[in-house]
Amino acid sequence: MSDDYKTNARTLMQGYCRVCPICNGRACIGEVPGMGGLGTAASFHNNISALQAVTLNMTALHSVTAPNTATTFLGTKLTFPVLAAPIGGAQFNMSKGFSEEDYIEAVLAGFEAEGSLGCTGDGVPPFIIDAAVASLAKHKGIPFIKPWEGKELYEKIDRVLETNPPAIGMDVDAAGLVTLRKMGRPVTPMDPGTLKDVIGYAHERKTPFIVKGIMTPLDAEKAIQSGADAIVVSNHGGRILDHCPGTAQVLPAIAKIVRHRIPIAVDGGVRTGTDVLKMLALGADVVLIGRPVSVASVGGGLQAVQSYCQTIKAQLTQAMLLTGVATIADITEDILYAKA
Repeated sequence: MSDDYKTNARTLMQGYCRVCPICNGRACIGEVPGMGGLGTAASFHNNISALQAVTLNMTALHSVTAPNTATTFLGTKLTFPVLAAPIGGAQFNMSKGFSEEDYIEAVLAGFEAEGSLGCTGDGVPPFIIDAAVASLAKHKGIPFIKPWEGKELYEKIDRVLETNPPAIGMDVDAAGLVTLRKMGRPVTPMDPGTLKDVIGYAHERKTPFIVKGIMTPLDAEKAIQSGADAIVVSNHGGRILDHCPGTAQVLPAIAKIVRHRIPIAVDGGVRTGTDVLKMLALGADVVLIGRPVSVASVGGGLQAVQSYCQTIKAQLTQAMLLTGVATIADITEDILYAKA
């Protein structure tokens, strides 16, 4: 499939996303709800610019001829180290004419068909979690729950655990979504003690737990001490707090204390397979991609999501070939260009 799905998405997402040739947040500043970044969109922009600033050492003087992009994440074998980021609210963030059910079905089915995993989101109204549960019952994927106050948290955890997912996650940075509190559905910051209880609840049900929204080494350590099985370095796509650094900026310091203890995932500004390679070299084990997957799902459904996965995998393979790495395990900071 060509990029024809983008033309369709541009029509369907009118008023929410312009489907720009380069998705960098310049045309959608402050458009939240929508696909933009909060406030000045500095956090969104920083994700893009931080990743663009990372450069690679090219080499063709080696014996690698067929790079292998396969890896494993929390016990699940992946054909390439990319997952679909958890995004919910298609009807008020992407397109009024596109249902939550159709959106998440295309994402989960598309990534599953290409040998990886999609993640599901959470939010208000209830159809977001309803659609996630329905699709997770048919496809392997990782549900993410928001840090709700009160009984809603455990009610939603129980619902998604009934689908027997390979892991469950929580985007703890969603505590900044004041709109949810205004809608009568409050979220709250997670102190380490409370987070430990939540993770313990999942562990009692034999399910690994992922903490998403880590931007400092200190929070990474807190997540590990609370029992997290993996973390996601993320500033929520620049939609929670203005003027955060880009994830590619903070990832190396976090990886320094986390790597080889628990897996590290990262999102933020990833658009190509070469971007994936950069994030892996900076210390991630797997990478999550958000907005481009949403555009594919809305614009072309299952076929477009599969096509996007295939493109990312092909680009990653090419980038590995020209940096001389044969496997995902071989990717280190040595392939990054270091300025004198």
